[in-house]
Amino acid sequence: MAVKNGGPKDKERRCIFCSRGEKDGALLLGGDLGCICSECVERVHEYLKEVKLSPVKSNYGEKVKEDFKLLTPKEIHKYLNQYVIGQEEAKKFLSVAVYNHYKRILYKGQEEKNDLDIEKSNVLMVGPTGTGKTLLARTIAKMLHLPFAIVDATVLTEAGYVGEDVESILTRLLQDADYDVEKAQMGIVFIDEIDKIARKSDNPSITRDVSGEGVQQAMLKILEGNIVNVPPQGGRKHPEQKMIAVDTTNILFICGGAFEGIEKKIAQRLNTKVVGYGVQERLKVVDKKELLKYIAPQDLRSYGLIPELIGRLPVVTYLHPLDREALMNILTEPKNALIKQYKEIFKMDGIELKIEEKVLDLIVDTAVKYNLGARGLRSICEAIMMDAMYAAPSMKNKEFEITLPYAEEKISSLTGSMFLKI
Repeated sequence: MAVKNGGPKDKERRCIFCSRGEKDGALLLGGDLGCICSECVERVHEYLKEVKLSPVKSNYGEKVKEDFKLLTPKEIHKYLNQYVIGQEEAKKFLSVAVYNHYKRILYKGQEEKNDLDIEKSNVLMVGPTGTGKTLLARTIAKMLHLPFAIVDATVLTEAGYVGEDVESILTRLLQDADYDVEKAQMGIVFIDEIDKIARKSDNPSITRDVSGEGVQQAMLKILEGNIVNVPPQGGRKHPEQKMIAVDTTNILFICGGAFEGIEKKIAQRLNTKVVGYGVQERLKVVDKKELLKYIAPQDLRSYGLIPELIGRLPVVTYLHPLDREALMNILTEPKNALIKQYKEIFKMDGIELKIEEKVLDLIVDTAVKYNLGARGLRSICEAIMMDAMYAAPSMKNKEFEITLPYAEEKISSLTGSMFLKI
């Protein structure tokens, strides 16, 4: 029987799903078509979450083949040049690796017809800190239309210990692919700080190397290609979550690390081979300033990487230490150059920033003097511009110029700062 507006409630309000009423203690949310209780809302929420995270088949692979334009290695290299200065060798290796990865995706059907299985070539980039390893990875991520994830190896531990499991590497990739498993299985993962999981010692110990060799062994099946159960919400914080099976066969892994001190290993190997007559002539061939160009798998093994992991990273490239000219170019030339960033920051407040040429020379000379690399350029710029950024927005002047005496004063006042102690 219908209830007239303003009349008595002859009928108790009930949930349209479970029929529980307010007398049963249900908290009801009303609408034009009826009511729903809070418990049913929670059930619906859990159901939708499970449906979203469950692996579903999509036509993403076919979509990529239809819509995607394959970039050649030279085109990829040209794109990297807009953001990254120098490091031509590393750019070439990365361009070829990414190009071949795309080809494997686009021509996947032809492999089966020709009875060929084209294997992926994972990449290892070795270079001092501040030379552009992570920047190269981020620039590749800008260019790609495939899922891309940057993860840090320092937080990884062996299964069963405090830290993140190795499988959590793929969680970021799943998140970037909106939990589309087929899409994630075509992605690229950059693992930073790979040198931090090096084996601590060759001598057997009573304690397990849970963040070193244990992590390397756990990474083997992921790098080579296997079906891995991935926790979609992260590691051990949600033990009740439903795992997602991800095949890593077509996921390209790019690893980067500083490998501090590996030059000593390379020097020892090169010197041990120079025996007998003509020793001095052979030593002249070796460029002692850039020993990283002679890096070989045996150097990585003596540093602490296990042979099985080295075998799964067949492409090894190096990044040069940055000289004065490269640092000057980084400061002014790329699309996201530091000086352009600061000018844009001041421009947001309606102020035109002017910087003398000699100030740029001072910034670069300071970075070279204290061996700070590209990251050090920002530290020095912040030190020079901090007071200007503090005062300029409140000033009436629409122009601010940084002169050499002003910059020298700011740097000299920071003698006790962190970056000048290096």
